Amino acid sequence: MVIVGNYGSGKTEVSINLAVKKKREGLDVRLADLDLVNPYFRTREARKPLANLGIDIVLPAEKYLQADLPILSPAVAGMIRRPSQLTLIDVGGDDVGATVLASLAEAFSKRPYNMLQIINPLRPFTETVSGCMKIRKEIEAASKMTITGLVGNPNLIDETRPGDIISGYDFVESLSKESGLPLKFIAIMAELLPKIDYNRFRCPILPIHRQLVPPWKKAKKFD
Repeated sequence: MVIVGNYGSGKTEVSINLAVKKKREGLDVRLADLDLVNPYFRTREARKPLANLGIDIVLPAEKYLQADLPILSPAVAGMIRRPSQLTLIDVGGDDVGATVLASLAEAFSKRPYNMLQIINPLRPFTETVSGCMKIRKEIEAASKMTITGLVGNPNLIDETRPGDIISGYDFVESLSKESGLPLKFIAIMAELLPKIDYNRFRCPILPIHRQLVPPWKKAKKFD
């Protein structure tokens, strides 16, 4: 499963929390950090809690973890050729971040995959259907791969309110109909779940426990 989207869509938080959820459901999970563009808020920042849960993580060598360099571990191609029950690949933002996928074309050949576009309709460039479709086309062209589904991730970080989740869900559901892509699930911050009527949604819900936070805040513990 390849996770893509525009900058600020929340790809990495979704990747981390999805990995934890599936691990706790009994799957063998491996996670690769392919964000070679943005030096901040990458999967590698949560490597310790993920490793403690038994999730196998593919990262650059330790000495390069804080480097803003295009370093692609050969192990990534290996994990694509020999996937676990669930192999997650967290890709950098926009078409620039997705370009790295084209270099893995041989590894992906003849391998079934899902590539999910994360949509945060409360962010610039994805507040309209046309904007989301434009980003989709750019990512597909850069990666030489096809997006197969959508994930709704409506949030304003600490300013998110239940109404934002509802309106965001309605938008992504309409985008699903217009694009022909299935809405796989919606991501909702765990602390907001008690305030929301689950019957409002016609897709699965992924609770989000924020792991990528500024230095003055603590990451949320997984329940």
